[in-house]
Amino acid sequence: MSQVNRSVSARLLLAAGSLLAVGSGTVVPAAAQPHGSGDHLVVTVRGTGAGDGTRELTCHPAGGDHPDAARACAALDRGTRWGRDLFAPDAPGGLCTMQYGGPATAHVTGTWAGRPVDARFDRGDGCAIARWNRFVPLLPDVRAQGLGV
Repeated sequence: MSQVNRSVSARLLLAAGSLLAVGSGTVVPAAAQPHGSGDHLVVTVRGTGAGDGTRELTCHPAGGDHPDAARACAALDRGTRWGRDLFAPDAPGGLCTMQYGGPATAHVTGTWAGRPVDARFDRGDGCAIARWNRFVPLLPDVRAQGLGV
């Protein structure tokens, strides 16, 4: 086999491995991310009462002034999937219950898993409430504070 053929074969194997990883939808474990990977978020919360304010969260290792940094990082790691934006809003057009979960809002900015983050959260209907609750403990659990469903 010529040098050119070996090089092409190696590239094809590498590309095939990359495609398998992308298509698998597997969780990206924290251990697979290098230190200093840039996982840094700024979380600004309003309308929750005790949880209001701006907090910083860094992960790998967990740090910042977030009140529950280790659990927030672990929850984000569990929800992270290769090739998917963890913070993307739910697809429009879904059926949502007409319920109001309270005045709480949140804005999350920064970088997670190598992607820029600029996500907004509220509790204006059933879908928004469910999305908020999926991000607890990054966002405060307003259910525990008796402020919403």
